[in-house]
Amino acid sequence: MAGNHLMETKRLYLRTWQDGDLDPFAEMCADPEVMRYFPDVMTRDKSELLISRCIEKQETDGFSMAPVETKATGEFLGFVGLNTPTYAAPLPFEPCVEIGWRLKRSSWGKGYASEAARAWLRFGFETIGLEEIVAFTIPANEPSQKVMRRLGMRRDPDGDFLHPSLPKDHPVAPHVLYRLAKKDWMESSAHGDR
Repeated sequence: MAGNHLMETKRLYLRTWQDGDLDPFAEMCADPEVMRYFPDVMTRDKSELLISRCIEKQETDGFSMAPVETKATGEFLGFVGLNTPTYAAPLPFEPCVEIGWRLKRSSWGKGYASEAARAWLRFGFETIGLEEIVAFTIPANEPSQKVMRRLGMRRDPDGDFLHPSLPKDHPVAPHVLYRLAKKDWMESSAHGDR
């Protein structure tokens, strides 16, 4: 792939992090509406730290949460990608690779999360050979759950959990778990669903 593009879709480039990404990323992560399903908004320093962790994971794992921009204008929309969780305490279903996304408000409702996530799922299953990819969020985050279902992921109620990085009684500690197996992805791909 040319330059810093990891992948591309019909409308999007999924690319490596650049110096100019901090400002729009920090602005997005400071938006209370974008962060309403997270414990809190993020400071600029925390956003910068998150970017550096993503860069490290890209180098060590070969994938991470990566910037998404439009092909038409080069506008930074947020990030989408695969991640190997590394919390202080393990998730109950580790080892695993998760897929996730966070997009700025002006890009919501346009199908960008699903479009970028499909490219990452293809990479995860068809390029690096993962057997399963998971996703999780809080029960109230119906927009993300809709994306998960659109991607063919299935809710695993037995896998619901309390996030290990938060106190058990924290309002966003309870999480729902979605799973997608490689065989299901390959089956739907064979039928042209992807």
